[in-house]
Amino acid sequence: MVLKFDEEKQNSRVAELRQKESEDLAQYMASKYGIPYVNLSEITIDTNALRLIREDEARSAQVAGFQLFNKKLGLAVLSAQSEAVQKIVEDFNAQGYNVQLAICSPSSLEHAWTRYKDISFATATDAGTLDVASDFVEEFIKKVRSIDGARKLIEDVKQMKKSFRVSRIVEIVVAAAIASKSSDIHVEPEEESITVRFRIDGVLTKVTSLDFETYNLLLSRIKLLSGLKLNIKNQAQNGRFSVKIGEIEFEIRTSTLPGNNGESIVMRLLDPNSLSVPLTDLGIPQKLLGLLNKEIEKPNGLILNTGPTGSGKTTALYAFLSRIKNPGIKIITIEDPIEYHLTGVVQTQVDQHKNYDFASGLKNSLRQDPDVIMVGEIRDNDTAETAVQAALTGHLVLSTLHTNSAAGAFPRLTDLGVDPKITTSAVNVVIAQRLVRRICKHCGKKVKISSDKIERVKKCYDGIVDRDIPAWSEEVYEAQGCEKCNNTGYSGRIGIFEAIFMDKKVEAAVHSIASEDEIAETARPQGVMNMQEDGLVKILDGITTIDEVERVVGSF
Repeated sequence: MVLKFDEEKQNSRVAELRQKESEDLAQYMASKYGIPYVNLSEITIDTNALRLIREDEARSAQVAGFQLFNKKLGLAVLSAQSEAVQKIVEDFNAQGYNVQLAICSPSSLEHAWTRYKDISFATATDAGTLDVASDFVEEFIKKVRSIDGARKLIEDVKQMKKSFRVSRIVEIVVAAAIASKSSDIHVEPEEESITVRFRIDGVLTKVTSLDFETYNLLLSRIKLLSGLKLNIKNQAQNGRFSVKIGEIEFEIRTSTLPGNNGESIVMRLLDPNSLSVPLTDLGIPQKLLGLLNKEIEKPNGLILNTGPTGSGKTTALYAFLSRIKNPGIKIITIEDPIEYHLTGVVQTQVDQHKNYDFASGLKNSLRQDPDVIMVGEIRDNDTAETAVQAALTGHLVLSTLHTNSAAGAFPRLTDLGVDPKITTSAVNVVIAQRLVRRICKHCGKKVKISSDKIERVKKCYDGIVDRDIPAWSEEVYEAQGCEKCNNTGYSGRIGIFEAIFMDKKVEAAVHSIASEDEIAETARPQGVMNMQEDGLVKILDGITTIDEVERVVGSF
């Protein structure tokens, strides 16, 4: 009889014995030091506990988080006496955690560490906050140098196991949007698939498509983060959450809207750094800037900034506040939400759930003896009346209105129930603005203005009252597109502006309930360019293009 030696079976048996020996030793050490023993391959590891320590740090210190309940953290270690373990315990204790050590074997730790490839890069901290590990995001930002880079990252994540990929997709989509300087993320259900688009420099760009299964999980994840109700699918909902990357916290406003194919999601990214723009960098023409500086230095009156959502109104108001704030005056803001934190300014945030809106916030602020008040938006009669009264009683009030032009602010205030005679007594100046894309410095090309446009463009140029402008030229820059600008031909944005100051003629026109066009014509002798004319000046200066100005304010 011939005996066969089964090497594979024998090796397996030896491995089992060694594993048992290793576990026995871990149990002995646990008993010796009076610390619990744990076999991580036989329990469910809490990934929330695991992700509290970065993988490289966990391997270096020979530890793994495996349980987390409130602030009670279960920490598996090879040696409870090592300096690295003691340092980690001290750090967690300082953060308010109650650390419970457990002895485990080396193979047990290896089993836990394999779970790092499955866990999310982000942690949900306080309600509505997604704390994204800054080292991972920095790595993303290095990779995402273009929209194509963002697409590749998202496509890679889509290939992951369904059970893990949803949280990862949320994080990478948000990180990619931040890296590409997007202002909005749009998730739009269509018949066959879900389209994800980023708004970059005011224009939407398709990034990827998702299947409906991933979309439904993504929708639930975003709703949970934003504090929205999961079971409401036939009504629009609005919420918010924040993404913390290192020390910077991005506020994200979420909006869901029911449609034929499912709920459309829009997430607006509010980067606090993008709002700290100096007044001189906004793109305000020099003459207008000088006039505005005089208005914001006045002790009272109403300064209104108008335009659609995303036209840079709030950024301009912050720049005004930064210009005038000093220890001698008290400034209070009522915002929805607080988008940028200003030192030396009292900032409050509206909360509809607590019946604290712009109107009530403004009334309460007046009891605080402010010199300057900023109201995020005038959208109803109560807020409009209170803002006007505050401007008439010794306060400088800054606010925004949703109108298409500076002249349109006056009929709008009348529609909100404000007496035109009171309006003209309160208003100092109304500004209107839009954002146009800057032409890419690397690929912009000079061309002759096309024959179908040159006559209209020249007519606009000749109509500019203020002649302190660039010389006329039939050659202007045109967008081309290269790798540095994602083949769009543009990079970054700048404002184009118009303004109407209160004078006797404008006052008379408003009192007579003149139309928007009539008020604009009445203000022409003030010598301030309208938005189209300001856009043309920036075209001649090589900052933007004819196509871009026409996209934003209409044809010449």
